[in-house]
Formats: sequence, structure tokens, C-alpha cells
Amino acid sequence: MTDDLTPFLASRPATVDRPLIGLTVLLVEDSRFASEAMRLLCLRSGARIRRADCLRSAHRHLQTYRPGVVVVDMGLPDGSGADLIREVKAMAAPVPAVLGLSGDPNAEAEAMLAGADAFLAKPLESLTRFQQVVLQILQDGNRPNGPHLVKDDLILPDPLALRDDLHHVAEVLAAAHDRAATDYVAHFLTGIARSARDPALETAAEELGRAPEPAAISRLSGIVQDRLAAAAGF
Repeated sequence: MTDDLTPFLASRPATVDRPLIGLTVLLVEDSRFASEAMRLLCLRSGARIRRADCLRSAHRHLQTYRPGVVVVDMGLPDGSGADLIREVKAMAAPVPAVLGLSGDPNAEAEAMLAGADAFLAKPLESLTRFQQVVLQILQDGNRPNGPHLVKDDLILPDPLALRDDLHHVAEVLAAAHDRAATDYVAHFLTGIARSARDPALETAAEELGRAPEPAAISRLSGIVQDRLAAAAGF
């Protein structure tokens, strides 16, 4: 890391409505729906957000600037989020806060074992929960000054982002020929389904993760196409 990297805190003081003013969040997440939720959480909190949709992109970001918080999805298209968490925690200039993120609550143990300071479960909905987790992790010298928000708000991402994720999954499913591809789809869709409150989609994704057989792929593909047809009006 060089001395001219962008600082993660600005000089503006935090406010009641924007307790994370001046903080830069790097989100490593391939889902547009989850990314939109995090963008809204950061916007409402006063934090800046930058997004990487894979490990390679995350590495490019980290070579350019030092964020105050890194949020890492545990299942990425080109590798494991746990590996990235370990890398970030081992950096010479450490990031003040590293969070694991997943729609699978069982992934929390993996994230914490890799060195994450905390874990966020999808769906990302609670503004207060997000702010509390970040503020509790930051050391005194890295914590934005000022009062903190008490009232909670629920975050509702744009349904267009969900449609984009479903299109992506449909393309991956059409070309899925190995276990790595079906495992990725199962993880990706489970998080999306929980965020979208879609139990039928969640169940089908979980079934694919347990038994990646042609029948499971076909069943899940049909549900995805149904959801895309329903979303065509957006």
C-alpha cells in the first residue's frame, strides 16, 4: 500500500441521520439485488460505497485505496469470500473493519474463522442493524464522531436489480455442466430468494445445492423463468 491512498475518513462530522459520514465501504458482492440494498444502507448512513463483483475486481480496488470497511460475500463467482477475508486481514495496512456476508446463516462460522470482525445475514433490510454492526467494530480512532441514529428504517431494493440477478442465473444455469457451477447457483439464488422473500425459489435453490441432478436444475430453471416472466413488467 502506498502513502497516497484515499483516506477512509473525511473531515465532515457524523450526524444523527448520517452516523457513518466519511466512511468508505468496499462491497465485494456479485448480486445486484444485494448490492442495491447495501448501496441504500450506505446512502442513508452517509457512507461512500464502491463495489467489486468478484475477487479480481476486489484486488484492484484494494491496490488503489484503503476502505474503512470491507463487506465480503462468502460465495463469489471466482473463488471463496473466506480467502479474501484472510487476505484483507493480513494486509500490511489493515482495514479497520471486515464483515462477512451471506444468505446462508451457516456461513457465519466460516467467515469468523477466516478472521471477519462480524457477519451480516441477508436480507440486508435494517438500517439500524447495519449501522450498529459497523460502529461496534470500529476502533475509537476509526469511529466517526457524533450522535447515532435511533429510529430504524427498512431498506427495499429496486426490483430491476432482482430481475438482473435472475437473468444472470438463467444464463449460468443454461451452461451449468459441473458441480462448481451448480454450487455457485445454489448459493447465489439462496441469498436472492431470502432477500426477495421467495420461499419456493429458496427451497429449489437449496435442493440444487444438496443434489445437483438434472431434475433439480430443470425445476429451478422453471421457477427462475416464471419469476422473470412475472418481472417483465418492471
